Amino acid sequence: MRFANQVAIVTGAGRGIGYAIALRLAGEGARVAVVSRTEQNAIRTMEEINSKYFGVAKAYAVDVANGPAVKELGTQILADFTRVDILVNNAGLTRDGLVMRMSEEDWDAVLYTNLKGAFHFIQSVLRPMVKQRSGRIVNIASVAGLMGNAGQANYAASKAGLIGMTKSIAREVASRGITCNAVAPGFIETDMTAVLSMELKDGVAKQIPLGTFGEAEDIAAAVAFLASGEAKYITGQTLTVDGGMVM
Repeated sequence: MRFANQVAIVTGAGRGIGYAIALRLAGEGARVAVVSRTEQNAIRTMEEINSKYFGVAKAYAVDVANGPAVKELGTQILADFTRVDILVNNAGLTRDGLVMRMSEEDWDAVLYTNLKGAFHFIQSVLRPMVKQRSGRIVNIASVAGLMGNAGQANYAASKAGLIGMTKSIAREVASRGITCNAVAPGFIETDMTAVLSMELKDGVAKQIPLGTFGEAEDIAAAVAFLASGEAKYITGQTLTVDGGMVM
């Protein structure tokens, strides 16, 4: 129960990796603010967590790209839980396409959600973290932000930006006992990868030294470590959880 008496915010917690992270933190004692774009997904995750760990989760719906709405939600979460110890910025989307054909709308939508959304949530919790002189921020990046990916210029740019922002914030808040790190998942079995053909999956798996896709729980385990006291001397780092693919 290494997160007993701690409060965590997990964005994009309605499904997939975010859901696994929220469940993992709750299982280790945290009270969790479950944030999703849709109220239905947030409530579903909250109910599943509370069925296992009675009453530790609350559901919130917000578009992370909407700065004023996130600021208002941050105030509400602080009122509900009285403190925030862990922030996991997981909310994200993809709108893939070749640069020649990519619309400005698709570029902006991905950058606003994946990068600006994390900025909004960090701003909403940083003052109380600074005041309590402790906190853990974990941003979910991607191997695409480290190596690029054809057809994902917008997504790769947003994740590379997130890694750069992670390092900058780590430098800004280190003196206040706050760490800021990133986790960069590789190919993980989620709803997004479930639609890929077996032929494509097999081709990707051949590029991964461990020879298989990861699971959402692998990312949750990495986040739990970086959010814990065991990682108190780690900040500004990007932990790739990718089966060795980037290596």
